[in-house]
Amino acid sequence: MTASHMDLAGPWAFRLDPEDRGLDEGWYAHPLPHSLQLPGSLQAQGYGNDITVDTPWTGDIFDRSWFESPRYAPYRQPGNIKVPFWLQPEKHYVGPAWYQRMVEIPPHWQGQRVRLFLERPHWETRVWLDDVELGAQQSLSTPHCYELGTHLAPGPHRLTIRVDNRLIVNVGPNAHSVSDHTQGNWNGIVGRLALEAASPVWIEEVQVFPNVARRTALVRVHVGNALGRPGTGQIRLQASAYNTPTPHTPPPVAADFVLTGPETVVHLEYPLGEEAQPWDEFSPALYRLAADLTCRLSGAQGEPLTHGFTTSFGLREVAVAGTQLAVNGRRIFLRGTLECCIFPRTGYPPTDVDSWRRIIQICQAHGLNHIRFHSWCPPEAAFVAADELGFYFQVECAAWANQGATIGEGKPLDSWLYAEGERIVAAYGNHPSFLMMAYGNEPAGRHEEYLGTWLTYWKGRDGRRVYTGGAGWPAIPENHYHNIPQPRIQAWGEGLNSRINARPPETRTDYREHVARLQKPIVSHEIGQWCVYPNFQEIEKYTGHLKARNFEIFRDFLVANHMGDQAQDFLMASGKLQALCYKEEIESALRTPGFAGFQLLDLHDFPGQGTALVGVLDAFWDEKGYITAAEFRRFCNSTVPLARMDRRIWHTGETFLADVELAHFGPTPLADAVVSWRLMEADGQTVAQGQMGPLAVPTGGLTPCGTVQVELAAAAPARKYRLVAGVDGTAFENDWEIWVFPQHLETPLPADLHVAEELDEAALDHLAGGGTVLLMPQQPAASVRGDVALGFSSVFWNTAWTNGQPPHTLGILCDPAHPVFAHFPTEYHSNWQWWELIHGAGAMVLDGLPPALRPLIQPIDTWFEARRLGLLFEARVHGGRLMVCSMDLRHDLEKRLVARQMWHSLVVYLGSPAFDPQVEVPADAIRGLFREPPAG
Repeated sequence: MTASHMDLAGPWAFRLDPEDRGLDEGWYAHPLPHSLQLPGSLQAQGYGNDITVDTPWTGDIFDRSWFESPRYAPYRQPGNIKVPFWLQPEKHYVGPAWYQRMVEIPPHWQGQRVRLFLERPHWETRVWLDDVELGAQQSLSTPHCYELGTHLAPGPHRLTIRVDNRLIVNVGPNAHSVSDHTQGNWNGIVGRLALEAASPVWIEEVQVFPNVARRTALVRVHVGNALGRPGTGQIRLQASAYNTPTPHTPPPVAADFVLTGPETVVHLEYPLGEEAQPWDEFSPALYRLAADLTCRLSGAQGEPLTHGFTTSFGLREVAVAGTQLAVNGRRIFLRGTLECCIFPRTGYPPTDVDSWRRIIQICQAHGLNHIRFHSWCPPEAAFVAADELGFYFQVECAAWANQGATIGEGKPLDSWLYAEGERIVAAYGNHPSFLMMAYGNEPAGRHEEYLGTWLTYWKGRDGRRVYTGGAGWPAIPENHYHNIPQPRIQAWGEGLNSRINARPPETRTDYREHVARLQKPIVSHEIGQWCVYPNFQEIEKYTGHLKARNFEIFRDFLVANHMGDQAQDFLMASGKLQALCYKEEIESALRTPGFAGFQLLDLHDFPGQGTALVGVLDAFWDEKGYITAAEFRRFCNSTVPLARMDRRIWHTGETFLADVELAHFGPTPLADAVVSWRLMEADGQTVAQGQMGPLAVPTGGLTPCGTVQVELAAAAPARKYRLVAGVDGTAFENDWEIWVFPQHLETPLPADLHVAEELDEAALDHLAGGGTVLLMPQQPAASVRGDVALGFSSVFWNTAWTNGQPPHTLGILCDPAHPVFAHFPTEYHSNWQWWELIHGAGAMVLDGLPPALRPLIQPIDTWFEARRLGLLFEARVHGGRLMVCSMDLRHDLEKRLVARQMWHSLVVYLGSPAFDPQVEVPADAIRGLFREPPAG
């Protein structure tokens, strides 16, 4: 019999069921009154409820300020509802919805097995054919398929589907499979919708288990029998290689079988031949496997029953190799990002291969080889694209067991996770890109005991991938690898005590103590989380039913504080700092011997959880303008030169030293590799250079190359330099910035300059006489008013969702062409030399000063506050010229070379005619920036 297909895409009758009356009232037996299109979601087609203050979102809201703060009051008004938590749908609906259409069953389908295929419903489906219920399904990850039987009468039939997007099983309201934080809790069906007719004895499933060493594959074929009658048959397999420059076709194999019941499993071993090519990220060779069934039932007359099934696979194995993972015996380093089901144009994931090719190719362009699907599983198209492109996936069973959704305590989620895992592996298990699997994200409950048993089950059930219990935790013995939050350069709760904020910049730290302690592969969980300022030009890109109302709120805040014209500058300056943080984050992982990899949170923005703008790309996977994929790939790639330096700041009496290594995880070793280095000025002029090697560089780890040694006596002082190292004859190159300052520097004070710790009578008298005053408290951080926590790094995740975790700022903005920086090397944004100046500084809140006043050094505030902040500003006060500085430029200047240089540049400026403030500010307004000095 020939298989047949009926596409069900198009108009469907439709009805919402907010009171859940449809089952009791038998809506499946009656025409439904409205119409929409499937595939699609009902919310995107204008159905559902308007957004209100009381909208019952799916997702926890930890920051209650939107509901309570007067600042958000305009956005709680009917007609102007705007929420800051996540992207806002135009309509919202949680509950059952009914979809219905008539189908015409053709006469030639009689006697065939008819199946309904729904590729990606959200969430639970129940199906009726005419008045007969066919059952219910609850997968969030795989197609829902319903058997319509083998005796379906030709002619018209009424097909009714009830879709319910409530928490049918409590997988956790923040799980990205269901949450409004990311895709939105949509209701509908997307992807392929079809009726399919085929033989009543058919191939239900084919699972392929490759053996790389033997160049064979064990093939397990599941044969279904809707008629229940005994019989005999044959399975014939034919594989053909593709996606490779040297395709080949192994000879077919066949096996006879006896049909004894509703399901028969047939095992075949398929030799692929010595020329068979393994699959990995560098050579994604694939095989297309056609399985053909021929069967004759006992006592049956006429032609035998036939059915065909096609799948694809790769000759790929993954295993634990000490503290690393190995693909086909070669140690790999996982350079990953998360995909949190963020699809702002549709509100649901794409089911076409081209969309996923684009995402994966963007990841590869940034040097990544891996995606972790945070608490969800992608559709088939994602695996197809990853297989073709050579990309690794960590897939999760659609759950985040927190906020009441605990595991290991006998709740329905416990058994559902086993069932969902079975469904995922049955649907996608042949894909070589499916490398890793976890239950889901950050579990709660009696999770260690439960996940230990869950892991034991899966390790024995299917050895085609490696398993970990949960992303985040626990680090239990049953894990193949630990997917844990440490190590990283900043974590939740660390604030200003983190390495990047508490310790001067260097490039030597690694995480070998973690590797030695755990003695298992560590794939670090959700590293990064560095924020950038919102790109308000992005608002116009939200052309679907999800809108960036959160961005509109933040834009209003910035405009209200007279800084709307600085939005683009804030984006670019904070972006440069974000990129710097990610570079150090990734290099710290790469320079750790025996480390297994990392997963960024995130390469692109996360629109939920208070708006976490942590991506160098926006939510659409587009660049933002401050770093390109090629620039990112310099420090994130299969091969990366690394430099271990004790510090970034040097003086002309020293010898600059840097140990160079090569992190190499390419397809083959590098023979006779030569590493060239050069030390360059900002204008590109080379001041020193050299070579290391030739070297034998094995793949799968770190190789020391040598030491850069440069005498700095001849270096031009007060300059930024760049150390560049690369592998000759390749594109692998990386660079690091250092700053060289004079060993000795004298800074005489101009005769007219009065330095004051507070704006006292002496300072006012000097100003009144037309003099110059530098106001600079002894302890700036303790002296300024306000609660702005200033740190070097960018904001971590966002201040709303971390309960105000410091720092609250996203770096600094300045104009390097301003004469105050004539003797101080800087760009318009934070760089490593600013660490010393930020440390101990206090951010002055300038909101009460005239709007025309712009600080010379401006910390960029969190977008939730949008305060005008300053570390250095100038003004006309009391008839004179005033400079106000809230950085520590007074103490230990012989040891603090950056502060000494800034002091020098500032003093020279104050003594020059260029110091000519234009904005008049009352003295009391200046005093109001600082706390009252202690009595006595």
